[in-house]
Amino acid sequence: MILEGAVWKFGKEIDTDIIMPSRYLELPLADYRKHVMEPVRPDFFSMVKQGDFIFAGEGFGIGSSRGQALAAIKNIGIKAIVAISFGRIFFRSAINDGLPLIESALAYQNTDEGDVVRIEVSSGRIKNKTKGSEFTFQPFPSLLFEILEAGGGTSYYKNKFRPKEERLGKGNE
Repeated sequence: MILEGAVWKFGKEIDTDIIMPSRYLELPLADYRKHVMEPVRPDFFSMVKQGDFIFAGEGFGIGSSRGQALAAIKNIGIKAIVAISFGRIFFRSAINDGLPLIESALAYQNTDEGDVVRIEVSSGRIKNKTKGSEFTFQPFPSLLFEILEAGGGTSYYKNKFRPKEERLGKGNE
C-alpha cells in the first residue's frame, strides 16, 4: 500500500471534539466535512484534497470514542494520519475502518504543512518528496496490514470468512 499526498499539520492533543464538534453530530454524514477540525481551522474543509494527510503532535484522537470523528476524517478524503501518538481507542477504530495511523515523531517534527509525502505502509517508510528526507516507522503486524489493505475490518472479515453455505457448496448440508 503506497499513498501520496500533501500534509496538513496540527498540534498536540487534538481530541475527537476538535476533529468533529459535538454540536454537529446530528447532521448527515455528507455534511460532516464542513466541520472537520473547525475549532482549530475553520476553513480546513475547503482546502483539503482527496488523498491528503494529517500530521499531528502527541495525543491525536484522544477523548471520547466518537466514531463520527473518524467518519468525518475519512469523508473529507484523508488517507492516513501521522502523529507522535494517538488515543488508543481512536487508533483501534481507525485500523478497523481501514485508515492507517502511523506513529513517527521524526516525520512530524521534520515535515512542514504543504510538503508532499509518500507513505509506503507495507515497508514502514515515509518519504518527504518536498525536502528529500526519509523516515521509518514500525510496519504494521501482518494481520493489521491485511485489515488495512482490505479497507477495514468488515471487508477483511467478509473476504476472509465466507458464509458456511458458500464453503460447503450448494446442496450440501
